[in-house]
Amino acid sequence: MLDSIIRFSIKNKLIIGIFTLLLIIWGTYSLQQLPVDAVPDITNNQVQIITNAPTLASQEVEQFVTYPIEQSIANLPDLEEIRSISRFGLSVVTVVFDDKVDIYFARQLINEQLKAATEQIPKGLGTPQLAPVSTGLGEIYQYVIHPRKGSEGKYSAMDLRTMQDWIVARQLYGTPGVAEVNSFGGKVKQYEVAVDPARLKAMNVSIAELLTALEK
Repeated sequence: MLDSIIRFSIKNKLIIGIFTLLLIIWGTYSLQQLPVDAVPDITNNQVQIITNAPTLASQEVEQFVTYPIEQSIANLPDLEEIRSISRFGLSVVTVVFDDKVDIYFARQLINEQLKAATEQIPKGLGTPQLAPVSTGLGEIYQYVIHPRKGSEGKYSAMDLRTMQDWIVARQLYGTPGVAEVNSFGGKVKQYEVAVDPARLKAMNVSIAELLTALEK
């Protein structure tokens, strides 16, 4: 059979030449259309839980935030690994599942257990939230906001955090491909309300009603 192919190729050089040229053109086109990642995604099946706790140091974040979250999800089915990072003002818990588990089902399982974890975290220290559906390569950039040289005394830690939350982060959210911007550090601006009991009584407004209005 091989001899027949060779004889046919020798007798029909033009046909073989055209066929070879078409094959080269098709191969070149296919190569250009082939999706190739510069950094292939080899991430396992994971879900991240992020909690901002701006008032806590690293050890306190570990004790009051990270540990309750890890305990609440420790018995989930098809769980392979739990790892966490506790730094100043931020807790990141990464939960790794078996590859056969659907990512959205895994997020549902964790979301159900986060209610119990939230009850164990002291009120006001932070609320656990699931990170967007992305790969382990999703966190691509970290940056620090600081005053220009010579202007250090003009901006406080609260001013810098306000710039991050209301200026920088909002601009980044409008960038195509950005799913989330996590901020930590600095001092979050707070508003304090001074209560005048006499005026509240005159307007027939209770403290409970005032607190409810402020929460809304």
